[in-house]
Amino acid sequence: MAGNNTNNSDKLFKLEVITPQRSIFTGDVEGLTAPGNAGSFQVLKNHAPLLASIGIGEVKILDQSGNELVYSTSGGFVEVNHNVASFLADTIEAMNQIDVGRARAAKERAEERLTKKEPGTDIARAKAALARAVNRLRIAGK
Repeated sequence: MAGNNTNNSDKLFKLEVITPQRSIFTGDVEGLTAPGNAGSFQVLKNHAPLLASIGIGEVKILDQSGNELVYSTSGGFVEVNHNVASFLADTIEAMNQIDVGRARAAKERAEERLTKKEPGTDIARAKAALARAVNRLRIAGK
């Protein structure tokens, strides 16, 4: 049947997800959804060139087999050019690898810092830590 091609290779583009410490994902994918600082966005094959800053949030990768991989990120940058997407993440972890106990402890520490407001407390840093912990817990709870 014309127009009903079940081969998805015509939908694929290359994606690399790396942190300063290691490579997280490299391969052909159908889609990438990321929490841009200007709003969430999706990348598909033949996307226009793009350079976007990423905020705290959920990253979804639709791999070449149609599986959805979900990650928590604390930010970074995505560059897209000529069907190659590079995601340079500050931190990123797979949904099933999030240490819920550690995330809960980080959330409690940040909430305590914000509640006590002791002299010298970096409020912006505590708010960012709270946002990261809440995001990790939200994604782990899916």
